Amino acid sequence: MINSTELFNALLIGQYGFGLITLISLLFISAPYGRFARNGWGPSIRAQYGWVIMESVAVTMITIWFFKSDFNPVSFIMLLIWQSHYLRRAFHYPFKMKGKNKPFPILLVIFAISFNLMNGYINGFQIFQKGNYDGEWLYGWKFLLGTLIFCIGYYINYQSDQILTKLKKSPTDGYSIPQGGCFRYISSPHYFGEIIEWTGWAILTWSWAGFAFAFYTFANLAPRALSHHKWYKSEFADYPKTRKALIPHLW
Repeated sequence: MINSTELFNALLIGQYGFGLITLISLLFISAPYGRFARNGWGPSIRAQYGWVIMESVAVTMITIWFFKSDFNPVSFIMLLIWQSHYLRRAFHYPFKMKGKNKPFPILLVIFAISFNLMNGYINGFQIFQKGNYDGEWLYGWKFLLGTLIFCIGYYINYQSDQILTKLKKSPTDGYSIPQGGCFRYISSPHYFGEIIEWTGWAILTWSWAGFAFAFYTFANLAPRALSHHKWYKSEFADYPKTRKALIPHLW
């Protein structure tokens, strides 16, 4: 029977492979939700419900691992950092998001649940079971730098979500050009912020699981940012020409 460590190793390798497949696939096929929603992906539910269901899995998995571990201040702080993102994503964002009533394919919900189970397992196991984080970890450069990067990414992600939520709809297709914040420089700062967040997580935990999560986040969101950028440019003749897709001034 496979033990926890063997399962962790298999899932860790699987997540890197899954990330690579996701990156290649999404460069050719846009995930069918939001402005790219379309028929042909099976039954769907309201986007609001889909987000609550799939993101609450990430909240639950990491909490289970935390309570299975020996309590220490470092692990508790890491739990708070993780949950600062996922509690908002699962229980705040779905009720504020634009398009919460749009259809969301159940197939994508299943994919997201599968990923969150896998990602929650490898991060929870490595950090709360295998991790050797003592009190001095909180004063080391990895934790301090990683936490700073995470907080910067969190702010960019949150600010961008707020701008999108408050964006007035155009009278034609329901979309308009977002302005302010990092939208001055890129088309998808909410994705940029999330990539920064989990890069910070990888550094502050200094773990293979953390870096696997950061890699998958980039693999999943970078192609969608490119799709958004192309869509904006095709839909709006006055779209800012200096605005990049994902990375300010570069790409």
